[in-house]
Amino acid sequence: MSDPVRDVRPLLRESAVLGDGPDATVPTHYGAPLREQRHLLDGTAVVDLGQLELLEVRGADARSWMTTVTTQVLSGTPVGSSSSLAVLSPQGRIQHMASAVVVDEDALLLVLDAGARAGMRQYLEMMRFAARVELTDRDDLRVLGALSPAPEVLPQLGLPAPLATWSEPWPELAPGGVAYGPDPEDPVGAVLTILDAAALEQLPWRHEHLAGMSSWEALRIADHRARAAREVDERSIPHELDLLRTTVHTTKGCYRGQETVAKVLNLGQPPRRLVMLHLDGSQDVPAAAGGEVRLGGSDGKVIGTVTSAALHADLGPIALAVVRRAAPVDAALSVQVLLAGADGESSSMWLDASQEPIVLPRDHGARPATAKL
Repeated sequence: MSDPVRDVRPLLRESAVLGDGPDATVPTHYGAPLREQRHLLDGTAVVDLGQLELLEVRGADARSWMTTVTTQVLSGTPVGSSSSLAVLSPQGRIQHMASAVVVDEDALLLVLDAGARAGMRQYLEMMRFAARVELTDRDDLRVLGALSPAPEVLPQLGLPAPLATWSEPWPELAPGGVAYGPDPEDPVGAVLTILDAAALEQLPWRHEHLAGMSSWEALRIADHRARAAREVDERSIPHELDLLRTTVHTTKGCYRGQETVAKVLNLGQPPRRLVMLHLDGSQDVPAAAGGEVRLGGSDGKVIGTVTSAALHADLGPIALAVVRRAAPVDAALSVQVLLAGADGESSSMWLDASQEPIVLPRDHGARPATAKL
């Protein structure tokens, strides 16, 4: 479970509508969500990701030690390089996820979802033993999201020099990566720029500089990218969310949970699969995380749950859901939307949905490769 979300001040409060859940401290939009999304796509706006948490791992053993305790290879990676990583339970279930960037020869910065840093730090402290590393919470830093490094997006604003920039060539396979389904259509990727928080707060931010989290989430969903605070639950294994593509190095040395990763990859199939849903927009009722997903109509069998939902400027209402692997990949689905009544009672309505596969059953073209036990 996530820890409490830190209290952060939005970079621009005027007209800001704050989000909920893990994004409760940053604006979901500033009054014009689709226009903001266009600006983000055009490369003229950034997103305030102040809810994300940063943890520095510094010391002579930082990269070699992180290679042994996570799913990623960081030893020997060049300064400035980016990667994604996870920590698994002994049973192979996802416990922690982070974006990592090599700051210098002896230091990494981990970018974690809202409320996730304390758990990751507790695990790393437990695994430190004699490793020459120090862990530091970096609340003096703040993250901006965009499709390019923030200083390139807003050259006129006078942004401070970034401490680091994280990006990866999604959906290309990282070294040791395996895809469990097709690439998304027209992916746009993501760039995280890490800067001094105090300097950012002093800049003269204007509406045209910023897009809200609803824009960021819409692009993430369309890119088929799973998020720790949304798609991961207590049962998640990496294969279900296509995380072997970039987050799990399948041929590296031993790490916790590796036996499950290799067995499912080589011998079996994940019990669930991530899917993108195209929702019926004629009802003008937004879907939300937590809604049931059923085969066929509202009286069909429950096969999964919506994990993220957004309105995309080009694709319309879309969502990510985790469903049972056995659900036919071409089946029509229905998604539950909860409606609050005037009397405080809630009711449900159902939206028709079609699937865009992300993780495929092996007999539908998934591309597993051999992994070492």
